[in-house]
Amino acid sequence: MSTALFRPALVTGASSGIGLAIAHELARRGHSLVLVARDPGRLSVAERALRDAHGVAVQSIALDLGEPFAAESLLARLAALRCPPLDVVVHNAGFGVLDPFATCSPDTSDAMLALDVAFPVRFTRLVLPSMLERRAGRILIVASTAAFQAGPFMAVYYASKAFVLSFAEAIAEELRGSGVTVTALCPGPVPTAFQARAGIGDASLLTSLLAVSASRVARAGVRGMERGRRVVVPGLLSRVAVQALRVLPRAFAARVVRRMQEQRGQRPAGATNQR
Repeated sequence: MSTALFRPALVTGASSGIGLAIAHELARRGHSLVLVARDPGRLSVAERALRDAHGVAVQSIALDLGEPFAAESLLARLAALRCPPLDVVVHNAGFGVLDPFATCSPDTSDAMLALDVAFPVRFTRLVLPSMLERRAGRILIVASTAAFQAGPFMAVYYASKAFVLSFAEAIAEELRGSGVTVTALCPGPVPTAFQARAGIGDASLLTSLLAVSASRVARAGVRGMERGRRVVVPGLLSRVAVQALRVLPRAFAARVVRRMQEQRGQRPAGATNQR
């Protein structure tokens, strides 16, 4: 395929993991791509791989989306590239940290909220008018099954995913009938570089029956987005777990997550044996 069939798809956090897998899925469907991530070297590798594999136009922008006014900076970079109006926006960039809230650096918490919450909200607001004017556009926001319960030892990360899930569902309803759709993708455990950055040493959960590959998550997310679904939870067992969380007492669910987090790596500093 030598030319893209659709307007460009922008994918953040696109140099590896779920973001790169989503970029491959979109390229298979004929979208040209704009990849956004912090590391220019890894972006360059991803750009070449996507172009060689699918024959679509691929451009990359190295940018820290957690910086102030990153949304405006990204729009300016797109304009400088003479990028046509975006057909698809995928908000995938984000990170989490396994650490008790009382000892987690305030700067780390702020950076997490800037990247996981503030950027997707602001950039979505900036690109929506163009999509609404064209009555066409799809927005995919990568949340997590973490969005459905509290997360001791990853409190800010879990709360950020609850925020983006609620945000996605709310604006999806606001936009109903407009030609623009919003989809929240909520995967369970996925083996990616995310775990290393989060400080999760024991990845035993990732080999459990709940684990789903990045490529499978990407297929489910893009397919759900194309169908206009508001929430996509890849994997049958993850969907069952999410439904169970709706009826379990929230305090009990939080204790289960606490034990799970303690088993995923070194016991978090400051944690006690209290239950």
